[in-house]
Amino acid sequence: MHLPFQTYGSLLARYVRPHWGKVALLALLLFATIGVQLLNPQIVRRFLDAAQAGSPLATLLWLALLFLGAALLGYLLTLATTYLSEDVGWRTTNALRSDLAAHCLRLDMSFHHRYTSGALIERVDGDVGQLAHFFSQLVIQFFGNLLLIAGILLVLAWEDWRLGLGFLGFVLGALAILFRLRNFATPAIQANRAASADLFGFLAERLGGAEELRANGAVAYTIQRLFIRLRQLWQTASNAALRNALYGSLVSLWFELGAVLALALGAFLFLRETITIGVVYLLYTYLRMVNSPLTKLTLEMQHLQEASAGITRINELLSESSPLTDGSQTTLPRGPLAVAFDQVRFNYGQSAGSGDGAPVLDDFSLNLPAGRTLGLLGRTGSGKTTITRLLLRLYDPQAGTVCLGGIDLRHLALSTLRRHVSVVTQDVQLFNATVRDNLTFFDRTISDTAIEAALARVGLAGWLRTLPAGLATELSAGGGSLSAGEAQLLAFARVLLKDPGVVILDEASSRLDPLSERRLDQAVERLLHNRTALIIAHRLATVQKVDDILILEAGRIAEYGPRAQLAADPHSRFAQLLRTGLDFEETSA
Repeated sequence: MHLPFQTYGSLLARYVRPHWGKVALLALLLFATIGVQLLNPQIVRRFLDAAQAGSPLATLLWLALLFLGAALLGYLLTLATTYLSEDVGWRTTNALRSDLAAHCLRLDMSFHHRYTSGALIERVDGDVGQLAHFFSQLVIQFFGNLLLIAGILLVLAWEDWRLGLGFLGFVLGALAILFRLRNFATPAIQANRAASADLFGFLAERLGGAEELRANGAVAYTIQRLFIRLRQLWQTASNAALRNALYGSLVSLWFELGAVLALALGAFLFLRETITIGVVYLLYTYLRMVNSPLTKLTLEMQHLQEASAGITRINELLSESSPLTDGSQTTLPRGPLAVAFDQVRFNYGQSAGSGDGAPVLDDFSLNLPAGRTLGLLGRTGSGKTTITRLLLRLYDPQAGTVCLGGIDLRHLALSTLRRHVSVVTQDVQLFNATVRDNLTFFDRTISDTAIEAALARVGLAGWLRTLPAGLATELSAGGGSLSAGEAQLLAFARVLLKDPGVVILDEASSRLDPLSERRLDQAVERLLHNRTALIIAHRLATVQKVDDILILEAGRIAEYGPRAQLAADPHSRFAQLLRTGLDFEETSA
């Protein structure tokens, strides 16, 4: 696999440019280190020739001290280089992680149905982690080591043209091996990253459903499937490691051959008294020293192969685009808003790029005036939740329009739409964060006074007083320390802080016991006051106080009208449900 060099360049320019000062300092440190590496063998060469010539002890002592000073300087430069490269590497990769996470969150729901959370984590963290060295010093190290090799070549050619010529042939042979095989391991590395992503996705899904797996005796089956993925990971990792090892071994073999030839050439020229013993040492040492830059070049090429695999997968992720283009209108009036669906047809398969499946909604039309509350009834799969997803514009319909406040959702900015429409589901998402952050979604502009007022309106003022640190109390992920009723009330408080014009309650009380549900009644009344509302329900008790009732069947309206009017009509389906006293799902079954 060959990745165009402009791809490398554009990624470097985007994420390294903000840190150009540190990168420039890093380059200076690396070049200074190269200078010290070239200097030390020259000091030893002078020491050997001086000793052979019978120079005074003071001269030898000064040369020894100079060698120690240069070695110490080299260690200090290496330490500073390591620190600075780590700093640049972490800053750049964290910026890329942030951009990738934001990109994923902006994509529509069909994308998230194609990728598991574990696979996305591996892309955002694992693939990006491969680029830390690429961002911080790959290019500098590459050209720096080439400069070191060029410096050694010039020094040896100055001593004797035959030394320079032999060294040049050795280096060209090594570089030919390096560049010829630079992409040798890339496909294997990419396959290994894909296997790792698959494993992460599998683990995330199975650990998330651990309770169901244990309850249904599926642990053994899950472990068996885990072994299959572990075997795939082991096979791809072994293949990648083998290819990397073969690549490095070829260069190492060339190094050892070069060392033998260097000693042979040095001995030949020394015996003919063409060069001194110090120059023989210089030749051997520089040839052994060039092993380091050539090995580093090998490593850089391996890093480049790893970076190529990572960049390819990252670019694949960044190339994902949402069919939901952002609208330009950024304002809507405050207060309740009218909701309208006009001849809407929607199919999840077509939204995901497939033509499979029958429409979930077909020729669906609805006009809900501002301030009215609508109860949505229907069997599972009838399209109730799909209506709310289209209203939140998590998807666009294949035909027809959805309007909010008389404006087509396609013309509204998504941020504006999400400010004016809020949803509360039966599964309240709580984060491992403070009560304040869980309610405000980390918006620091919302005051504590406003948060406390919202909690009081939903009946949680007493609960707040029991918390050891008030709004700064940490909640566990998933709200494990809260009852289901308290979690729902916190979700209501979130909505009150947002103050939207439209509220969607999607089975918000279906998992509550009767006592907790009665506790929520007052909170629901306050939540829905002076707002348009859509309430999805299976239980008739949930829609006792709504203004209108809509019964869905196979994506079409089976019955729609004012609740009181339908309840009074003995021939209506709603009235039949009320007479039987059964909930909708029970009668449908």
